[in-house]
Amino acid sequence: MSVYTPAEVVVETGFSLDTLRYYEKIGLLRRIGRNAAGQRRFSQEDVGWLGMVRCLRDTGMPIAQMLRFAELVRAGDHTIPDRIKLLEEHDQQVQAQIEKLAERQKYIHNKISHYRDVL
Repeated sequence: MSVYTPAEVVVETGFSLDTLRYYEKIGLLRRIGRNAAGQRRFSQEDVGWLGMVRCLRDTGMPIAQMLRFAELVRAGDHTIPDRIKLLEEHDQQVQAQIEKLAERQKYIHNKISHYRDVL
C-alpha cells in the first residue's frame, strides 16, 4: 500500500498543509494515519478522496455540502441515492455557472471585435 507524506500530498493535490490540517480537523478528511514518529501518512484512498474534494471545491460547492457528502460516503452504500441527489443539485449549479460564463465570454468576444473594428 502506498503512503504519502504531507509534502507529497501538497504536490499531488495542490492543497496547502494548512488546508489539509483544516479538512482533517473539521471531518472533511478522515483521520489520517501516522507513522511511529507521529507524522501524518496519507493513503492512496486519502489522496483519491482529496481529488474529489478538489473537484467539489473548484466547482464552488460550499464546505457544509462537502461535509454532508463526506458523511454520506462514510455512512455506506445505502446513502448512494442521497449522494446522487446532492451531486445532481451541485451539477445543476455548475451548469448555471457555465452558462453565465459563456454569456460573459460572448460579451468579451463582442468587445474584442468592436476594438478590432476601431483599429
